[in-house]
Amino acid sequence: MCGVKKVGVFWGLALAGFLTIILLAGSAGAAEKMPDFSEKNIVGDGVVKSEDFAGKVILVNFWATWCPPCRKEIPALIRIHDKYKDQGFSVIGVSMDEGGRRVVEKFVEKLKINYPVFIGDAKLGRGFGGVMGIPVTFLVDREGNLAKRLDGYISEKVLEKQLQLLLK
Repeated sequence: MCGVKKVGVFWGLALAGFLTIILLAGSAGAAEKMPDFSEKNIVGDGVVKSEDFAGKVILVNFWATWCPPCRKEIPALIRIHDKYKDQGFSVIGVSMDEGGRRVVEKFVEKLKINYPVFIGDAKLGRGFGGVMGIPVTFLVDREGNLAKRLDGYISEKVLEKQLQLLLK
């Protein structure tokens, strides 16, 4: 009786593994889309809506005012935004600050951030595949697919190189 049970468990596990492989193989070529969002813009007036960036290459940077590597990246993000904005590109800053809008507004004004910024939440982070730490940057291609994830501080040179691959 024990031998029959072991054989049944073996084949059950083998079948489950086989089905998992088939499901993963079928989804391997599917591109993950950027999640939809619509949030109040901290830079100027209006709303930052994902649909407004259709057809553009986007760099989405999750950051916070209290994060030293995040603060170090922002001047480079400003320069990159200025350099490539006429080529169908935009930076979007997603602040993960919990101190409220006024904290982020002061910071944005102080650094003269010129790209859209809004306050994000855990749900949006999950939509991008998970934001476990900051800074984290996502590059989105013109079709709205998440093309690249860059965790931690990323130099301007590396950001620009990755961006140029998508702008071609």
